[in-house]
Amino acid sequence: MAVLWITDDRFLDHDTGRAHPERPDRLRAVIDGVRQADLGDALVPTEPRLATDAELLSVHHPAVLDAVQQVAQAGGGRLDPDTVLSADSEEAARLAAGAGLAAIEGLDSGEADAAFCAVRPPGHHATPVRSMGFCMFNSAAICARALAERGERVLVVDYDAHHGNGTQDVFWEDGRVMYVSWHQYPFYPGTGGLLERGAAAGAGTTINLPMPEGATGDVYQRGWEEAVLPAVEAFAPDWLVLSAGFDAHRADPLTSLGLAAGDFADLTNAVIQVVPPGRRIAFLEGGYDLDALADSAAAAVAALAGTEWRPEPATGGGPGAEVAAAAASLLS
Repeated sequence: MAVLWITDDRFLDHDTGRAHPERPDRLRAVIDGVRQADLGDALVPTEPRLATDAELLSVHHPAVLDAVQQVAQAGGGRLDPDTVLSADSEEAARLAAGAGLAAIEGLDSGEADAAFCAVRPPGHHATPVRSMGFCMFNSAAICARALAERGERVLVVDYDAHHGNGTQDVFWEDGRVMYVSWHQYPFYPGTGGLLERGAAAGAGTTINLPMPEGATGDVYQRGWEEAVLPAVEAFAPDWLVLSAGFDAHRADPLTSLGLAAGDFADLTNAVIQVVPPGRRIAFLEGGYDLDALADSAAAAVAALAGTEWRPEPATGGGPGAEVAAAAASLLS
């Protein structure tokens, strides 16, 4: 299967400073890892495009755009203690948001079976009213909103180690989009408890699997099979948007989960099965150990391409089985 490989050198121009975890070397690591997987002609190089103001405003309040623009035009600075901008960061963030829209266009035209948006900055913490957590604009949410607005039912799956509070907030009352997240809990940003399930038209379309420290891939798989998959099948999505963060890897310096690259191969392969080829879009989110990021991202991209790349085996034996059981009981 063919995968739209959507990236751009301008993502490297988002300069957060030498000591910041979300640094340009992350994207270089992903590119190197995918190159080592030797996917050959399965990758279809594709350029992103800049998201327009109207596309950003489909998710964000104008004040979010104004704040990013003002700091970038001033030469850089901080939107919050974690979220650092340089002069070129607004362009990079607009390209990251536009990458998903370019993916929709490419998949609609039959150019490939899936898309991987190798972008930065990440986006899933950006809420309708606030940029935060290294994120300026919520690229995955903008992509999902565009699909929902044209009548599609969209599943957003997020396996980043940090809860995607921004994506959850965007679709909290939107029954057209189901949001599913595995994440370390309790942990930054402090959201994502089992009982956070959406409201109004979106009641029941938010599913959180808050994982304890050390959780391994077998527990993630159990949560998918026992709790999430029945709800997803009932929801019957047309498209999948995957927030593919790789900081749940056991080597990540910011988190304390227990996954390995083989688990990201398995998780990605499992979740893409719920929609047909041609309707699968993944976004790079977190992941801060460069070697782990390279291996894990390559494993995920290979799964999107219908092949297997396992620089490490999957993991098992960790804690968290009770989370799958509790989530299943809530959804039954």
